[in-house]
Amino acid sequence: MSSYIDLKYINELSSRLGQFKKKGDYLFNFRCPHCGDSKKSKTKARAYFYQVKNDMFFKCHNCGEGQNLANFLKEIDPKKYEEYLLDRYKGSAPSTPKPKKFDFKPTQFADIDYFSKLIKISELKESHPAYRYVINRKIPTEYLSKLYLSNKFMSFVNEVKPNTFPHTKGEHPRLIIPFYGVDGKPFAFQGRAFGNEQPKYLTIKIDENKQKVFGLDNVNLQEDIYIVEGPIDSMFVDNCLAAGGADLTLRVPTEQVTYIFDNEPRNREIIKRMYDVVDKGYNIVIWPNDMQLKDVNDLIMSGLTKSEVAGIISNNTYSKLSALTKLTDYKKC
Repeated sequence: MSSYIDLKYINELSSRLGQFKKKGDYLFNFRCPHCGDSKKSKTKARAYFYQVKNDMFFKCHNCGEGQNLANFLKEIDPKKYEEYLLDRYKGSAPSTPKPKKFDFKPTQFADIDYFSKLIKISELKESHPAYRYVINRKIPTEYLSKLYLSNKFMSFVNEVKPNTFPHTKGEHPRLIIPFYGVDGKPFAFQGRAFGNEQPKYLTIKIDENKQKVFGLDNVNLQEDIYIVEGPIDSMFVDNCLAAGGADLTLRVPTEQVTYIFDNEPRNREIIKRMYDVVDKGYNIVIWPNDMQLKDVNDLIMSGLTKSEVAGIISNNTYSKLSALTKLTDYKKC
């Protein structure tokens, strides 16, 4: 009985465990959800489910974590853990279950359409507040079919990533901005508040092994690359990534990369990051002292064209000693 129930729950978990493979009737291999297994290699899988007598156990040969299936479920999915306890200890499973062959076919991240229940901004009526918000931000029309509206953001997040929010009190709508990898597979999404909800931006990782970087599916590593803070800003700059606070490691010459931080000369954290970027040999945009606007999107909303913004970026790009000199004059903290 216990083996049947354990296999049933392992089968249900298999779609959420990276590189999941069945090695034997009671042996399964996958990437460890506790330690992530390996940041350098996405194919390493050193975690296992294995049988001892009639019970299944978990063991990771990378971080050393080991526990029975019940405790594994308790950490990974508390709700499923409660169902497991009912099945196993309260006799809710049939006393003589018919043999069932589980297929253990995990659904990879790319195979799940996380946004199928949401409506694309391009499908909204022009009078809809979310549509008006996107148009007022002057977001290019080619992005309207790539952005979504979630009327109940916390509930949506909990469906994609269970137990992210312990409750949905204060439920509210948000603009959903999906993040795709170089392979075109979604690995994260950002929810942008329409009102005064805080934080204004919430980025949810579907794949915890990935950095929060927007635009990887469109960037050309053979050309000059620009890096801004927010996904919306990146939509107005050619060959641009949005990295936010991520410390990116790009396998391209540093002189090929230009960082564009928000115009916040009094923000100590941003100033520190600007110095770090210069120290690493990257180019950097240092906004002119008379500029009052905060970021690229603000420049576009003020009436400037994409081409005019590109000119401002080009005319205010510095590196090495000239960047350090300009930063000294720019910072106000």
